[in-house]
Amino acid sequence: MNASPDSAKPPLGELIGRLSALHQKRIDLGLERMHRLLARLGHPESKLPPVIHIAGTNGKGSTLAYLRATLEAAGLRVHAYTSPYLVRINECFRLGRVGGGVLVSDDELRAALEEVERVNAGEAATVFELKTAAALHLFAQHPADVVLLEVGLGGRLDSTNVIDVPAACVITPVSMDHMDFLGSTLASIASEKAAIIKRGVPVICAEQSPEAMNAIEAQARRMRAPLFAANESWHVNVERGRLVYSDERGLMDLAAPRLFGRHQFDNAGLAIATLRAVPAFKVNQAAFEAGIVGAEWPARMQRITSGELLSWGPQGSDIWLDGGHNAEGGRVAAAALGDLEERVSRPLVVIAGMMANKDAQGFLANFAGLTRHIIAVPIPDTENAMPVDRLADAARSLGMRVEPAPGIEAALRALAKLAYEVPPRILITGSLYLAGHVLAINGTPPA
Repeated sequence: MNASPDSAKPPLGELIGRLSALHQKRIDLGLERMHRLLARLGHPESKLPPVIHIAGTNGKGSTLAYLRATLEAAGLRVHAYTSPYLVRINECFRLGRVGGGVLVSDDELRAALEEVERVNAGEAATVFELKTAAALHLFAQHPADVVLLEVGLGGRLDSTNVIDVPAACVITPVSMDHMDFLGSTLASIASEKAAIIKRGVPVICAEQSPEAMNAIEAQARRMRAPLFAANESWHVNVERGRLVYSDERGLMDLAAPRLFGRHQFDNAGLAIATLRAVPAFKVNQAAFEAGIVGAEWPARMQRITSGELLSWGPQGSDIWLDGGHNAEGGRVAAAALGDLEERVSRPLVVIAGMMANKDAQGFLANFAGLTRHIIAVPIPDTENAMPVDRLADAARSLGMRVEPAPGIEAALRALAKLAYEVPPRILITGSLYLAGHVLAINGTPPA
């Protein structure tokens, strides 16, 4: 983490470490501690501009990126709170400015966290709760037109679920993940996420499995919330490489997203549907086009075009980075790789590192038809990372050839020694923690 230019002030890492010691559990879902913190801060959550609250399993960050880019293209100031961060904790906090938002500075973030620490007075609280309280405190202090608030985990008991009347509630695709916290069925997970729905507030929902959709529809009915569901209230299609969006208000023919993969058309469509469901934002077609084309979101099928990795791997290789870490995340990454293979055929190698609580076999199965070559790597300096031998066993159980490597650099240098007729396509994937490590060692952290 970057320290403040003022050497008299302790680095942010020291402050985060101090806050981490306040609660023995990294994840402890519940709202009681959050309500206590916000009351002591003077209820910043009640002093915010309109809030768009975003829950789901996959696509939350990308959908938020489209929302932010589109709203900024419409001339609005947009605060955004996201998680987790890839390289620096500052990435979680974006402050709205005319002409485009900026990541919070070290000094501003330190001041907010220290104020939260002061009012908390040493009581138990998770780091995510303290971070979320700091975000709401920061956002209440800086004028803006919109707040984009991404759920951390679940929805019902997530620290962000403290906004009484958001402008809109958004639910991205729901799939199996975090079963130890959210339940062992798709219905239970969807119910937890749908619990962000507030009475009378519009709900904009991505395409879901029938089981998840039933749970979301039931909650919307309970809360008498108008539901705008994909393929019912609105549609998004790919035609001649362009994004075609339609709803009862009409049709828009837009350029394709810069973010790669068919799923990004769906994420962009969800963002468009959200802003059209809240007409008070007054977004025109030019702003939609600029936002869809201009949105960036690191480590989501991100092509590495500069940095150290290119010098370590085989000359001329095509290196991609994706933070997908569950079966559905693996599916969309594999589909994107399939699209790339149709355009330009290359041998594929997957370099993977995962967290211990993830379904490695379910994730890697998506790539079994695309490659037989997996390199398993550890995630450095990360608690509860999956041991390399366990990840390798999961790959072998799928009939994939797997080799361990002590790290990303070693994996790429080993590939550089192999004889390829065509330079390979390399995907580094399996965890956002691994993706953050890769961006850091590559020298290309999120700006």
